[in-house]
Formats: sequence, C-alpha cells, structure tokens
Amino acid sequence: MHRGTLSLAAHRGWRSRLADLLSYPVNPLRNLGAARTVASVLSGAKTSSQVRERLKNEVIQMKEHAPDFRPGLAILQVGGRDDSNLYISMKLKAAAEIGMNANHIRLPQSATEDEVLSNITHINEDPTMHGLIVQLPLDSINPIDVEKVTNAVAPEKDVDGLTSINAGKLARGDLGDCFIPCTPSGCLELIKLTGVKLAGSRAVVIGRSKIVGAPMRDLLLSNNATVTTCHSKTADLQGEVGRADILVVGAGKAEMVKGNWIKPGAVVIDCGINHIPDSTKASGKRVVGDVAYSEAKQVASYITPVPGGVGPMTVCMLMANTVEGAKRYLEKSKPGRGWPIHYTKLNRVEPVPSDIVISRSGTPKHIGCMAKEVGLLSDEVELYGKSKAKVLLSTLGRLKDQPDGKYVVVTGITPTPLGEGKSTTTIGLAQAIGAHLDINVFACVRQPSQGPTFGIKGGAAGGGYSQVIPMEEFNLHLTGDIHAITAANNLVAAAIDARMFHEATQSDKALYDRLVPSNKGVRAFSQVQLRRLQKLGINKTEPNSLTNEEIASFVRLDIQPDTITWQRVMDTNDRFLRKITIGQSSTEKGYTRTTQFDITVASEIMAVLALTDSLKDMRERLGKMVVASSKKGEPVTTDDLGISGALAVLMKDAIKPNLMQTLEGTPVFVHAGPFANIAHGNSSILADKIALKLVGPDGFVVTEAGFGADIGMEKFFNIKCRYSGLRPHVVVLVATVRALKMHGGGPTVTAGVPLPKEYIEENLDLLAKGCSNLRKQIENANMFGVAVVVAVNGFKTDTKAELDLVCSTAKEMGAFDAVKCTHWAEGGLGAVELAKAVQRASQQESHFKFLYPLELPIVDKIRTIAQKIYGAADVELSPEAQYKVEVYTKQGFADLPICMAKTHLSLSHMPEKKGAPTGFVLPIRDIRASVGAGFLYPLVGTMSTMPGLPTRPCFYDIDLDPETEEVNGLF
Repeated sequence: MHRGTLSLAAHRGWRSRLADLLSYPVNPLRNLGAARTVASVLSGAKTSSQVRERLKNEVIQMKEHAPDFRPGLAILQVGGRDDSNLYISMKLKAAAEIGMNANHIRLPQSATEDEVLSNITHINEDPTMHGLIVQLPLDSINPIDVEKVTNAVAPEKDVDGLTSINAGKLARGDLGDCFIPCTPSGCLELIKLTGVKLAGSRAVVIGRSKIVGAPMRDLLLSNNATVTTCHSKTADLQGEVGRADILVVGAGKAEMVKGNWIKPGAVVIDCGINHIPDSTKASGKRVVGDVAYSEAKQVASYITPVPGGVGPMTVCMLMANTVEGAKRYLEKSKPGRGWPIHYTKLNRVEPVPSDIVISRSGTPKHIGCMAKEVGLLSDEVELYGKSKAKVLLSTLGRLKDQPDGKYVVVTGITPTPLGEGKSTTTIGLAQAIGAHLDINVFACVRQPSQGPTFGIKGGAAGGGYSQVIPMEEFNLHLTGDIHAITAANNLVAAAIDARMFHEATQSDKALYDRLVPSNKGVRAFSQVQLRRLQKLGINKTEPNSLTNEEIASFVRLDIQPDTITWQRVMDTNDRFLRKITIGQSSTEKGYTRTTQFDITVASEIMAVLALTDSLKDMRERLGKMVVASSKKGEPVTTDDLGISGALAVLMKDAIKPNLMQTLEGTPVFVHAGPFANIAHGNSSILADKIALKLVGPDGFVVTEAGFGADIGMEKFFNIKCRYSGLRPHVVVLVATVRALKMHGGGPTVTAGVPLPKEYIEENLDLLAKGCSNLRKQIENANMFGVAVVVAVNGFKTDTKAELDLVCSTAKEMGAFDAVKCTHWAEGGLGAVELAKAVQRASQQESHFKFLYPLELPIVDKIRTIAQKIYGAADVELSPEAQYKVEVYTKQGFADLPICMAKTHLSLSHMPEKKGAPTGFVLPIRDIRASVGAGFLYPLVGTMSTMPGLPTRPCFYDIDLDPETEEVNGLF
C-alpha cells in the first residue's frame, strides 16, 4: 500500500487531531545561540541516488545468474487522481532506472471491491511480480474496505510493509523476515548516515500512523533506541521533543515543531509534506514540512529538507524492498529447494487394519492447500469439494521453461492372482521420496473403473499405509471423467446408426437439404463439414455451388455394416451386453444389426484422453477416430460423421488432470484409465508433463504401467513415450516371493481360499525356478536402455533367505539394485531404501531407445515384440489378421505403433504357461485400429472387453450410512 512520496499527506484526519499541538507554549528560556553551527542537510535526493546505483548493480548481478530474470513491481491503481498519477510516474521512472519491470494496472472508478481483490490475487500468484503496491486513496465510486485490501496483498510481495503479518513481524523484531514500510526505512537510512549511535539514544516519534509513526517506533526499538511516541493527546509535547536525540516527525501539520522545541545537536527527520500560501510562487503556495525548517536548522546537528529529504528515500526504499523480494524469490526457486509442503504423519497400527479403516484414520489436507504447496496458482485449479481438484492445462504454458524432473515408471513381473502390488508400490515410493527424503515428488496413476469396483477386483487406490485418499472418492466417480467418456462414446455410436438409417431412407437431395439446411434463405457449411469437403478434394465453400456428383460424395458415407468397429460402452460389468441386436423397434424399419457393449475404459476415447498433450491435439485425435470402412474400403471417421466438435465439448473438462493426495500428504494426479489389454494401460501424458514441471529438475514423477512389464511397460515405452517425447530414467520392477514361486511351478491359488504350504513355507528351489520370469522382465526393461530397480514386496510369510535370494538373483540378472519393501505395512518408511536406490539409478546416464522404428512393416513390428519381449519363436497371422494388415497399409495406418492385446497372465498367449516360456508361435487372430489414439492393436486369442459379475459381487457389502453419509463395505 502506498500513499505517495510522503504518504501522511493523505491522512487528513491528522490535521484536526493534531491542531491543538499549535497551542503548546514556546520555551522562552531556550536560546539557540548565534554561535551554533548550522545543521548539516541530509539530502534524500543524493542518498537515494547512491542507493539506486547499488540496486542497479544488484539487478545486474541477478541477471548474470538468471539471464531471463528481472525483478518485477506491480502498481495497482483505482481511478485516476492527478496526485496518484504523479506518484506512480515517479515509481515507474525509478523502477526503469534500476532495471526492473514495472506493471501499472489501472482499474476504472467503477471497480468494485471484489474486482480489486481479484486483481490482487492474480498479482500475488504472478511469479514475474515480486512486489505489489496498491496506490491510495482508492478512487472508486463503490465502497471498498481499505484494511481488507491491504491484507489481501501476499506478505512476501507486500513491499509497502503494511499487511498485518509484516507489521506484526516488525513489531516482534523479525526484521529479516518481513518488509519494512518505505518511509520509516528511508528515515533510518538517513539517520545512519549521520553516524549517530542508535543504541541507547533517546528517540521521539511524533505520529502513530500505520504508515510512518508506528513502524518508525518499532524500527528504532529494534535498533535499541529508547523510543517515545507522541500524538495529539500527548501532554507536554514540547518537553518530550526537547529530550530527543533523534526526532522523527510525521504529524501532517505545517511547521508544527518550532526550532526552540528541539534539543541542540539533535537529528531531525521531517516526514511532513504540506502546502502553505506563498504569493511569491506562481502556484500561490509552497511545500513545507512538519518542522519549522529555518529555525530548526539553527539548532539541530542534522536535518532533512522538505522537499528533497525523506520523499526521495521513500520511493528508493520501495525499489529496495522489491529487489529484496526478487532475491528471496530466486533463493526459493533455486534448483534443489523443495516445496513448502507439510507432510502428514502416519498413525500406524498393528496388525494392519483394512484399507478403508486406514484411509479414514487420517485427515487429508484441503486440496486447495495441497495445490498451493506444489506451486499451482489459484486460477489453475478447479476445486471439486475439499479433497480433489482439476488442474488446468494453462499450467504447462506457465511452466514451459521449467526443467523436467526425473521420470520413473513402476511395472511388475507377469501378474498372478496373488497380486504383486504395483499401485501400492507406486504410492509407497512416492511417499518415501517426498515425506522421508524431502524431495519434490508426484505420483501419477490411472482412474479405476466402476465395473471392477462393484464387481470382484475392488478399487485401485493402493493399499495398507500406501494409498490415495479419500479412497471412496478415488474409486467412485471422482470428477466424472469416465462418465464424460461414456457420453461421448455413445454419442458416436448413436451417430453411426442414425447416419446409416437416414442414408438408407433418403435421396441425395433430401440428405443434402437436411445436412445443410437453409436458415432464412441462407445455407452455410459448418466447420466440420468444410473439413469433409477438403478431405474429398472439393474446394468449395458455397453450398449451392456443388454438383450432383459432389453432393452425393458429400452426403454418402456408405458405411459397410460388417466393418463397424465402434461399440457402445458403459462403466458396469454386464455380461449380457457382450452381444446384442439393435434396431428392433418398428420405427427403425427393419434396419437391425448385431453389436455389443464394452466397458467404458476400453473406449478409444479413453486412450485418446491418455495420449493427448493439448486440447487442440485431443480435438484432432477425436476427429481422426475410424469407426468403420465405406463400401469402397475407405476409412470413415468421426469427422466424417460431423461429430468430432461435439466430442471435444463433452471432453473439455475431462482433459484436465485430477489432483489428490496420499496418506502422507504427497500429491497425486489421477487421470485416465485405458484398458491395459486393447489399449496401452497407462495414465495420461498431460498429468505426467504437468507433474514433471511442478517437481522441478531435482524432483521425481512416479507413474505406473498396467499389468506386467511385457505389456504395460512395453506400451509405456513404445507408445506413450513416443507420443509424449518424455524419456524415463528408471524402471521399478515389482515382484513378490510367493508370485515367483507360482512362476516356478507352484500350485494354482483361488481368491479367498487358504494358500497352499508352498507359499507360506520356505522353498528356495521353487523360488529359484520362478526367478526365470523376473530375469526375462529385467531383460525386457534393459532392452530399452533404462536402469532397473527391483522392488521385492515383503510378506510376513517370506523368510530372510528367500528375500535375499530374490535380491541377489535380480542384481546378477542385470538389475541396478534390488530392495526389500514393506510400504504396505509401514507407508513411505518401508520404501525409503527403494527410494534411495531409485535416486541413485536416476543419476545413471540414459540410453533409452525404442524397440522398433515406426517405418517397419506392421507384421515385422508385431514379430519384433513377440520375439524380443515375449520370447516367441515367431508369429502366425490368421487370414482375417493378414487381410487387416493389407487394409490398414492401404489406408495409410501402417506407420502406427503396435499395442498388443494379449493375456497378462503369461509371457506367452497361454495363461497357464508361467515362468519364461520360449519357442512358441504367437497366433494373431485379428488386428484393429485405434487411429485417433494412434496405434494398431493385434488380438492374441480372445480379449473380453466387457467383464461379468461374479456370483457374489462386491456390491453385496457396499452401503451408505444415512447418518454420517459414509460409504461402508467398499473395501
């Protein structure tokens, strides 16, 4: 807050409150003496010039260390008062001389309090502005609470030093952690120039305003002076003044303090600025201070003139505070400095309770607080209640010059029904890096489908003391992204059948008249229709100019029904929708066809969401999605259907990553959840990119790849990293002793049935055989040139010998390190050694490379994956698959990466084949295209895209407590 060069001039109230001071009698015994030396003049203009030169050099030094950096000052003004304009012009000039950026934000007189506060909030969060002053008075026709506005300025940008926080710190003597108001600060600089010893000196301050008097008192006290504050109610003001070694006057009354009031040899600092009549001046008035200058000069040892004394120092100290604010910002922004984040202490209980009990045992931070801790601005966050929020993509633009952090992907050995705990490891590792090593970290995970949550699998928030909270919100709806995908997907399905119906029942002319209707005699193509014309090679924009042949080409998609690949979806396990017949109503005139429903996360739109990197890119991908082929064999896209713009509208909020937190208060992005069989099974590129910018160059982003390394990790590298341009630093490969025993030939297990003795008793031979799967998955990761750290999830039935065997074998097989983890039971503490190993591995030189070039023919790319990743001898394509190879090559899709749709239970296509089988021939039953997402997916065997409900689904245990509104029985 700034009231001008000498801001007390605006305090008109002081004029009446101090008027009585003029009636104090002059001491007739005070003889100034003709022999006294005239006081030295403390020139603020000269001193401020020296200080400005120093500040200029400091700015130059800052730019040497950060070439693109300049200190920034924002001046917020309401209205356009002439005196305010004059003061602001002085500040802008001073800022320019020093080399700072100064931004003058002028609001009209009609500005409301809310508008002023909104602008302050925006500047508070602008990293290019390191100081903010609000020019007073606020020249608005609307009522504005000045105190509220004052305290809305962020304390770290309050270069006027007027917020309650800065004033409180100054009063406590915390001078190194606050901003001192500019006028008192300038006064102190001038006092120090005299060489007077402040400690022990008697100082008198006249005036007690928040701008000058009160902070001047606190500043002098902090320098060990003995201070008396005088004001309109002070008795014997003249007597108090006469005892002062140092006198600071800020009363706002012209020449109130007379020369014979002043102690001989005192230092006099005059903060007043007043106008009195003067006929010799062209303006009819002149400027004087609060001290009778000509008289006081004969008594004092040093005195400040008015003008030219304190005034220039006020502006100068404003610049000094801004430069100091910039220094503090640079210090906080240094590489290696962590977020100002508060981690949550776990209250662990043994034995470990259920996941839901653990989730509710802690109180999550308000998600707005979490967002601020990790460096997100308030206008980059959309709150969805107290525990989740969406983050806007504008964050990427703001942080575009910030170096990325380290990129870690968590994968696993080939999964078994026993579970290896990838999600739990992802969260436990993030908690260890953040809460225990105090390094910036983000976890990025997929959003779970409602189908498994109510079916048999349950949720996917992690487990034990390593999970995302609140787990109910994580697993139920979240912010509605999956529902948006359901709506968009089914809109496409409805559009396909409706278009086929209308083309079958109307002439070309009737179709054209309906597709391009006349509105008040004017016909016009929509944007999506213009794109279709361009695709057809019709370079016309006037609807009435098309020929009959062009009209026919434009209106007829001629979809071949048996080539339709687009299915309807829903986010519920419903086995009876796996094959259905549509169009049986009499209104559809006999146009029936067989189709099916998939689970929503199997929709190509979900894969598009996960692989896009901007709103524009998503819009283009949504338009490229191929839904069928025409009778001529040409691909039919959603753009051809005219629906791609509507899809983008439905998805405009879903594209924003969802922010949540772990049990220990580390940040998590939950975004996208593509099916890991027919899609790439990884969370979104956008979440990873934003997280990598937020953590900074020394931070970590830990993301998870679905299923085992042969599926999720391979697709992460060859598809996700190819489209994102990101390069991973470390692979964390999750394994368990009991799962490796199953790969070694151990008996099958059934959920809910007691484990056979092989899994609960030490059996080193069985374990050693099962390590063949571990070896292959380590080889697979190393094939991409990325360091591998094996995380061995420990269970109470594991023996030390078994754990040591896995760790030593993993290192012999080429892992950078192998570490036992207990994060399920201990949270981040149980993954600290894993975190340290990951940190060391991330410092290795990266040799990342893709498995195959995109230019390779489709079959050769499939063969490369099968042989190098799975261990197959060769591949065998069915006639249908071979036909699709020819079709997709002809249609121009041969350069897309490959996304294998294969069982996750074996490296081969045979689920029962555990370990690391070799020599088998991989059968390719069919090949399908997700052109919008950007991959081809060969089908190895039968892939179910609609799970079914078991005899006793999870929903039997789920209920809502009507009193507390808590969800019970979810886990």
